[in-house]
Amino acid sequence: MRVGVLTGGGDCPGLNAVIRGIVQSSSEDTEIIGILHGWKGLLTKETRSLDLDDVEGIHILGGTILGTSRTYPLKTPEMKKELEDNIKELELDSIIAIGGDDTLSVAAKLSSMGYSVVGVPKTIDNDVSNTDYTFGYHTAVNVGADAIDRLHSTAKSHGRVLVVELMGREAGWITLEAGMAAGAHLILIPEFPKKIGEVIEYTKKRMAKNGYMIIAVAEGFSPTDIGKYVGREDEVDAFGHIRLGGIAHYLADIISEKTGFDTRSIVLGHLLRGGTPTAFDRILGTRYGVRAMELVNKKDFGRMVALQGNEIVSIPIEYGIATKKLVPYYYYQLAELFFE
Repeated sequence: MRVGVLTGGGDCPGLNAVIRGIVQSSSEDTEIIGILHGWKGLLTKETRSLDLDDVEGIHILGGTILGTSRTYPLKTPEMKKELEDNIKELELDSIIAIGGDDTLSVAAKLSSMGYSVVGVPKTIDNDVSNTDYTFGYHTAVNVGADAIDRLHSTAKSHGRVLVVELMGREAGWITLEAGMAAGAHLILIPEFPKKIGEVIEYTKKRMAKNGYMIIAVAEGFSPTDIGKYVGREDEVDAFGHIRLGGIAHYLADIISEKTGFDTRSIVLGHLLRGGTPTAFDRILGTRYGVRAMELVNKKDFGRMVALQGNEIVSIPIEYGIATKKLVPYYYYQLAELFFE
């Protein structure tokens, strides 16, 4: 049996743990074929065989040994035909696709076309539905919280307002939990937008009382006053997403202009998704990989592994991409108790 494995979308701490789990739990009569650069590798036929020596110790490494890309391989009839021809030429009996919404949406379409596919959810944003946690999220929150921890001392020493931008396109999980853990004084996430005026009033109140302030903001936060994302609308990926980034600079400029406070912006960006995964993410990734290989061995295709409670279960891939798992209001209310 030949099983293709690919990692698509943004890199994520814990990806290598999944790959290792798949290879380590495969049987002797199974050949694991690593597909390089995500779905792009199936269009270009870039692959490598993976054995136990190839995955020795990789679970402690960030990124992915297979490489990744944001490629939509079904964009045109020509690409679709090339993809199908290559799957046949590579003699792949099944494919394990590790990725977020976009990668899994392709996996779901291939499954509906009759291909044997298993999905593994991956995103630092933690917004895949019907799974409690995705690997990489825990690492991202820890990195974000550590960064904000370090910024407290400089903000307080200089009497500044610091606006810290974290990743999160539609879901504010990273910003909310990193901000709460590190004691940010205001947390702004996409699910619960505020007007610029509200942000200014929060800032004035906090500065009058305490003399310094840290604002944690998700890259996908959009003030209701402007009604759109801050980013590069001229830069769109293969799945139609604009390149976000710049909301911290935008807010810092307005706060400085409207209040006169010394205000600076810090964009954590890709720092959140890089580097060594936490122990939690290494273990979760490993469990996902092993469970995915079990599904392949049982020929239980069209499924995605998921964490529910403390159990690794399987659900239809469509359940994972049907909706975004967003921050509920009751949880944001908890954070608001500490806005000051």
